[in-house]
Amino acid sequence: MRKIALLLFVLANFTFVQAQNTEKELIQNTEKAVKKINDTIEGEGWKTKGTVSLLLNQSSFNNWIAGGEDSFSGTLGINYDFNYKKDDITWDNKILASYGLLQTKTADFAKKTDDRLEFNSIVGKRAFGDWYYSYFVNFRTQFTTGYIYGQDENGKEIRTESTKFMSPGYFTTGPGIYWTKDANLKINFEPLTSKFTFVDNTYTSGIGYVDGDYFGVDQGKSMRYELGFYASVYYKLAIMTNVTAENTLNLYSNYLEDPQNVDMDYSLNIIMKVNKYLSANFSFQAIYDDNAFQGFQTRQVFGLGVNFGF
Repeated sequence: MRKIALLLFVLANFTFVQAQNTEKELIQNTEKAVKKINDTIEGEGWKTKGTVSLLLNQSSFNNWIAGGEDSFSGTLGINYDFNYKKDDITWDNKILASYGLLQTKTADFAKKTDDRLEFNSIVGKRAFGDWYYSYFVNFRTQFTTGYIYGQDENGKEIRTESTKFMSPGYFTTGPGIYWTKDANLKINFEPLTSKFTFVDNTYTSGIGYVDGDYFGVDQGKSMRYELGFYASVYYKLAIMTNVTAENTLNLYSNYLEDPQNVDMDYSLNIIMKVNKYLSANFSFQAIYDDNAFQGFQTRQVFGLGVNFGF
């Protein structure tokens, strides 16, 4: 009787242990299956990500012997990505938009501190390894009218209209090949790229106008066409915890005229996160385009930002 009881006890324990092992295996297999499904869902299809940032700066003086002028400035920015990936097809899209104004106490006009509207799109089909056949589109312009400021004979501030929406407007497109290891590093080469520069012909029809004076567009015309080589590099890195830097470099050489004069557009955005909603933001952009200006154009914006993700 004791032997039978002992045998039943051993069998019961063995069955219990086996049941536990089977349950653990079932849980592990279920977790693996769920992870595989999630990886598939996250790895393919559409992914969207974006931020809206608001930078504010205010200065106020009262009986300040060292001098100073009351001022207020604000910059609103949008950085939005919507990307698609399935099998050997990728399609990356980015919208960059920013607009800023500065108002001082004695100025007659509020002046722009930033004005940018840009759309980038590149579709690729895997060729081999990390290389893709590609076709890209880039569009750039500004939101509102730009002015050159000066003074009249009485010392009063005046302004003269110089640019506006789609004057200039740039549309660049072409086929090529690009390399990417991950979402943080992309290099694109486009050997046959068409570049269109659009302007309002009221700017090119004035008395005394010289061909090419206005962003390279000829007298009475509203568009300039170029064919050339385009290359771009995108690189995003984490400098340290909660500090990221996003670099974009675009280069273009016009085969049809002065190919040695390479147009350059470099952008750097550094975000230093304080918490989920607050960050210190620094933006720098440098442009060289001898059709627009004989030298470098630069802009930089720095301030404490309120960020909203969507």
